[in-house]
Amino acid sequence: MKPVSSHSALTEGPIVKTLFFFTLPILFGNILQSLNGSVNAVWVGHYLGESALTATANSNAILFFLITSVLGLGMAATILVGQSLGAKNRDQAKRVVGTSVTFFACLSLVVAGCGLLFSRHLMEWMHTPHDALPLAVAYMRIIFLALPFQFGTIFLTMILRGAGDTKTPLKFQMLSVGLDIALNPLFIFGWGPVPALGIAGSAVATLVAQSISLTALISYLYYKSHFLCLHVGEGHYLKPDRTILKAMVLKGIPMGLQMVVISLSMIMMISLVNHFGSQTSAAYGACLQLWNYVQMPALAVGMAVSSMAAQNIGARRLDRVQRIAIVGIMFNFLMTGGLVTLIYLCNQTALSFFLPSHVNALPIAQHINAVVAWSFVALGVTFVLSSVMRASGAVVAPLVILFLALWCIRLPFASVLMESWGADALWWSFGVGSISAMLMSMGYYRFGPWRNAHMLSTSQAGAT
Repeated sequence: MKPVSSHSALTEGPIVKTLFFFTLPILFGNILQSLNGSVNAVWVGHYLGESALTATANSNAILFFLITSVLGLGMAATILVGQSLGAKNRDQAKRVVGTSVTFFACLSLVVAGCGLLFSRHLMEWMHTPHDALPLAVAYMRIIFLALPFQFGTIFLTMILRGAGDTKTPLKFQMLSVGLDIALNPLFIFGWGPVPALGIAGSAVATLVAQSISLTALISYLYYKSHFLCLHVGEGHYLKPDRTILKAMVLKGIPMGLQMVVISLSMIMMISLVNHFGSQTSAAYGACLQLWNYVQMPALAVGMAVSSMAAQNIGARRLDRVQRIAIVGIMFNFLMTGGLVTLIYLCNQTALSFFLPSHVNALPIAQHINAVVAWSFVALGVTFVLSSVMRASGAVVAPLVILFLALWCIRLPFASVLMESWGADALWWSFGVGSISAMLMSMGYYRFGPWRNAHMLSTSQAGAT
């Protein structure tokens, strides 16, 4: 079998074509993951009842927090691998892989062990309703068993993206999602020798799907003799490199905190929306479902830009980094802008997937979309520019910009003006926050010292 070459097209060739085809698998993967969650919610909600759906919602909130917490570390590994390969330093790339394998394996086992021991305490701390508590605990314990496989998949996906490969992770994500969707009814209701496990069956389906897809992915990489695979005699790479580990943690934590900042701001926004009654809350909830898909192109472009910029920074091709940023912004305008335009043209039809046509919440949701939808195009520019800056190792500034835009501008704007503007203050705050974040990102990208930042150099780490 011909080995997978270490040659990557991310540092050469046409940027528009390369970035486009690098982005598509990431975008499809994000869509698949969202569809997987939606389908599983349908099985649980329609056939096991409200208590079961409440149980999965509470458990998934914990899971979402854990995954977003390690995503930053995975993104740091992506950049480290990308910079190493761009500099044609395969030894350093393998040290990043070895250090990451050891770190992620230990972290996932510790988190899974603590989760198994404290599942009930976590659910009680979240004030899970009494009728849903035993269901949530049963579901959560099995999800924690699946966590090491999920962390392993996240780690390998990030490493492969750093190496310039987004197609392989997508193939095995399709396998995982397909298995999860197919196995849910089997384990929930039982069939033949398989017992009916109820809500625990949904978690078992996730466990089986994750373990099979991760095992298949690792086997595939060794079968293809991927150049980053560790072989006999290379066990020394598994010994954590302190410099690399320090870079992963110090650079990865601010990246992960960006997701925390976004998540907490959305929770705060929901609490403000709730002041205007259940109809407004229902309308806002329907819009959120739609916005999840609207934001996917910008997120996918940002991830692709980060990997591509990291390799070019490692190769000292700063001229290409500038063009990557411009092309990324262009893709954001085309893809996110295209979806936003479609929403404006088919506002009622798009929302009717989540709200019946006869409910009073539908016209409220249409009004919310009309005011808010355009702001995601501006926010996408921030995602792209932040991704380029993070690829160099400048991770604190994008976090600060996001915090200022969401917590010091958007939320105060909404809370102060809601007394006089009503709910419209909340909806217009999205645009105010997005424009603020975009302008600050553009200013820092143009005048900030992010080009002098480094992932591994501690002596020159001042430009953050």
